[in-house]
Amino acid sequence: MRRPGPALRVALVGVVGTMTGFALLATWLGVHAHRYDSARDRAMARTVGRVVEDDIGDEEDIRVRWTDQAGHEHVQRFGIYNTDRYTKGRSFPIAYDPRQTRPRGFPADPDETAAEDDLLVPIGLAGVAAAAVCGVWARRGLRFCWAARRPGRPMSAIVRCGERTGAAGWLLSDTTWLVLAETDQPGLPVAWQRVMWHPVLGQGSAEPVTVTAHHGVRGRAALVAELTDGTRLVPLGRLHRRPPRRLLVGERDAVRADLRDSFFPDGSKPPPTQPWWRPGAHAAVLGAVIAAVPGLALTDGSLVATVSFALSGATALTSSWALSSPGP
Repeated sequence: MRRPGPALRVALVGVVGTMTGFALLATWLGVHAHRYDSARDRAMARTVGRVVEDDIGDEEDIRVRWTDQAGHEHVQRFGIYNTDRYTKGRSFPIAYDPRQTRPRGFPADPDETAAEDDLLVPIGLAGVAAAAVCGVWARRGLRFCWAARRPGRPMSAIVRCGERTGAAGWLLSDTTWLVLAETDQPGLPVAWQRVMWHPVLGQGSAEPVTVTAHHGVRGRAALVAELTDGTRLVPLGRLHRRPPRRLLVGERDAVRADLRDSFFPDGSKPPPTQPWWRPGAHAAVLGAVIAAVPGLALTDGSLVATVSFALSGATALTSSWALSSPGP
């Protein structure tokens, strides 16, 4: 039984890209969290500062003026949780390392862990998101394997390309749909099944072809369509009994029973095509740039936060590109 090579290839890229992005983000934030904890552990000296400004930015940070034991004055911004307690004019306990020439202050209040949480919480959130993406791919694979083992029956199918509408239409690839009908009534559609793109779904005749439909147990369970050459198309989502909404379905794509059916009458070679992974690379770069810009604006140019935003954006957009079952 033949495996769906292109679909498996995209799935591997999606899973590996997601896990790589999560690993880079977790490493980047984890290293800085370890450095922060180490520096805070060395902050043995204590002093009391004065809050000179509060309610700074969306996080309602405070700015504190404090003096170390050498008589050097410092003005430093802190992220806090108890914004009602530490208001302008009030005292703020500071811990610092007196051995440093220019010591960095840390909140001496053990309940004020906002700076550390800003480094650790995103790791947990990113882990949940990465697990969810991998779970989607696992569900797709299990659903395909389960449906493919079911008995099949002949049906008539036409391939349609669904152009996305709305905000995501300009970014994600078009969707591929099988319009299914009974073999004795090929012009009367009875079901629509979205599938992952495959090379056999090339441009060609729009005439219906016969496929073997492997249906799941439930009435609207996903359907695996097997072409005459043995190619099995990976379903995305459940079987639809009505035309899909929020899609502009065109007729420019159709099944080609054999890749060798495509030829140029004048004997010339087909024009070179871009590597299939290049749109994914473009999505990663675009995601990094789009996320880095607000990262710079929202974090006052913080390198740690800006790089974290960029890694998150690149991973999210690459994962979305892979999940959209991209075609050329």
